[in-house]
Amino acid sequence: MDKFFFIIFVQINSMNVEVFISCCVNQFSPQTGDNLISLLRKLGNKVENDVFSHCCGRFLYENGSFKESKLLSQKLIDAFKANNYIVGCSASCIGYIKNDMEKQFIHSPNYASYKRVSEKVVDITEFLVDIAQIYDVGAYFPHKVSILYNCKALNEYNIVEETKVLLQNVKGLEIVSKNINNFCCGYGGMFSLKNDAISEAMAKKKIEQIMDEGAEYVVSSDLSCLLHLKSYIDKNKINLKTIHIIDLLTQQQ
Repeated sequence: MDKFFFIIFVQINSMNVEVFISCCVNQFSPQTGDNLISLLRKLGNKVENDVFSHCCGRFLYENGSFKESKLLSQKLIDAFKANNYIVGCSASCIGYIKNDMEKQFIHSPNYASYKRVSEKVVDITEFLVDIAQIYDVGAYFPHKVSILYNCKALNEYNIVEETKVLLQNVKGLEIVSKNINNFCCGYGGMFSLKNDAISEAMAKKKIEQIMDEGAEYVVSSDLSCLLHLKSYIDKNKINLKTIHIIDLLTQQQ
């Protein structure tokens, strides 16, 4: 059976932390999930239990398959103990858990369980900067990068500065983002499949802006958006690379 995400308990500053790795990361860039765990270990954490796998149901929800989505969402809620923070590396999935998932449980007897999980799940950038107050993880990345703030991170999750703070403390790195015209990259889940021409045009506009900034890499806390841009980059043989912030933060000199 395919694994969709991992839940792992980690000891960090006397706290047990559950780790959420989305299905997109697990299927298309499992190394990113491994790097999340490695980063936590590097910061002095101890992995305490075996891997558990499942899916949050976001993609089904966005497709209008609400019944099927709710079943997966319920399994997600049941899987997490949520006694402490749940650290993830997919801002769009976490945005979904904190917002749209609530609509499926607002009148459900399981609403309290949902709220417990939604209040504890956090992106790694928020966890490091706002909770653990760690700004420098000792990374080295001598390149010019443009930050892609994905739509859900901006509009549903409201995390922006955390990514910037962490990148500002990476040795050798130069942020070239102009923070203008911060429009959607064109992914939008099912939007990119049902409106492929519009989606590609939006990716084109985003890439042109990034190239105009002089970036070597585009970095984001969301893999799905990076995969969408990478598809356009590869198709058009553009001299630009994509990297998840977790993979960047584990780079060493």
